[in-house]
Amino acid sequence: MARQRRNLLKRLLTVHTGTGLATALVSQPLFAESSKYNLTRGVTDISNQVYDLHMLIFYICCAIAAVVFGVMFYSIFKHRKSKGAVAANFHESTKVEVVWTVIPVIILILMAIPATKTLVAMEDTSQSEITIKITGSQWKWHYATLAKMWSSFH
Repeated sequence: MARQRRNLLKRLLTVHTGTGLATALVSQPLFAESSKYNLTRGVTDISNQVYDLHMLIFYICCAIAAVVFGVMFYSIFKHRKSKGAVAANFHESTKVEVVWTVIPVIILILMAIPATKTLVAMEDTSQSEITIKITGSQWKWHYATLAKMWSSFH
């Protein structure tokens, strides 16, 4: 009877832990846009592009974390010592090393494409209405327009 209770408690704990983890992983990205700790959506096109890029990279990181932790917890649960699992030998496996090198490189390249587009859009000042030169000097900032319309020192 005590063993059945212990097994029931283990199952319940596993289910609640899994449910809580899944809820945390899914709900956090959903509420990230309205969080006070997140970037605020800007007014200009460039600031909106930066915000969208930030959220895209955030969601990619959340997906990577969910996959990695999912595989890790599955492996821990499925291949535990009490089940009689014997560790496989992956020592000096070229295939495994190539896979865990190529997959992150592909992810980084896919993340670099929208980042590069946003950076190129930020550097294009051909359609700007005003150009402001900002110079930082220790504890002060100097603001000036290149058209010499105004200058300020704070």
